[in-house]
Amino acid sequence: MVRLGGAASPAYINVFRGLQSHCKRQGIQLDWVLYADYDALVKAFVSREIDIAWNSPLAYVKIKRQLNDPCQVVAMRDVDFNCTTHFVTAATSSLQTAQDLKGKRVALGNRGSAQAGMLAYYFLQQMGLDPRTDLAACTFYDERPGGARSDEQDVVQRVCQGEYDAGAVTQRTLDAMQGEGTLAPGSLRILWTSPGYSHCCFTVHSDMAPVLVQQITQAFSSISAGDPAGKAVLDGEHCGAILPGIPTGWEMLERAAEQAGVG
Repeated sequence: MVRLGGAASPAYINVFRGLQSHCKRQGIQLDWVLYADYDALVKAFVSREIDIAWNSPLAYVKIKRQLNDPCQVVAMRDVDFNCTTHFVTAATSSLQTAQDLKGKRVALGNRGSAQAGMLAYYFLQQMGLDPRTDLAACTFYDERPGGARSDEQDVVQRVCQGEYDAGAVTQRTLDAMQGEGTLAPGSLRILWTSPGYSHCCFTVHSDMAPVLVQQITQAFSSISAGDPAGKAVLDGEHCGAILPGIPTGWEMLERAAEQAGVG
C-alpha cells in the first residue's frame, strides 16, 4: 500500500479519489490522507507517515532542508514547469522599468506564497531594493483587507485601481483572469519578468524502490481526461496533464527561503 498526503482542500477529495481509482487500475494500491496545512504535510513526510507528498513549492523546499538525503520528484502538473512572476503596473503608469519602483507602492501576494510572496520579495532585493526602506509601501496580501477571490487577483485589482503603483503576479493568473473576462486586455503593463522556475510537485522518499518510483511516475503520467477518474484529477488541479517530474527549478526559492529564515 502506497500512502499519499496533501494539504486539506475541498477540491482534493475528488482529486485524490480520482488518483486512487486510476492508480488501482495501474496496479498500485493507493491510500490517501489530507492534513490541516502544508507544515503538517511536511512533518508527515519527514516522519514517513506517508510515501508521497503533493507539495507546494515551499513545502518541497522545507522537506529538502529537513532531510539529509534529498527526496525525489516523481511527477508535476504541466503548469508547474517554467513558471514566471511579473511585476506589473497600470497601462497608464509612468513606470518603465523595475528600477522605477523605488519610492513607489508595491503589492505582493500571500506571505506564504512562493510565486507572488516570498519569491517576489526576494526578487525586489535582487534588484537592489530594500522593500522595507526603498519603497513607499510594500505589503503582503495577509496585511491588506481581503475581498478578492485570491491574493494575486487582489494585487491585480489594487494596481488597476491605482491604490498601488505595481504588484507581483504570475503569468498563469493573468492568463486565467483574461480568460474569465475579469482583466481587460491592455489594462496592465509588465515591468519585469523573473527567470522560469518550478512550482508544485509529487515527492517520494529517496530510498523508495526504483521499480515502484517508475511505476508511480508512469501511472501519474498516464492520467487522461478521457476517463472520469482522470478528468476529476485534471479538472481539480486545473491542468491538462501530469508529467514526469524534474529535480531542478527550485533553486531561487531555496535561496529566498534561506534568506528569509524559513525552513
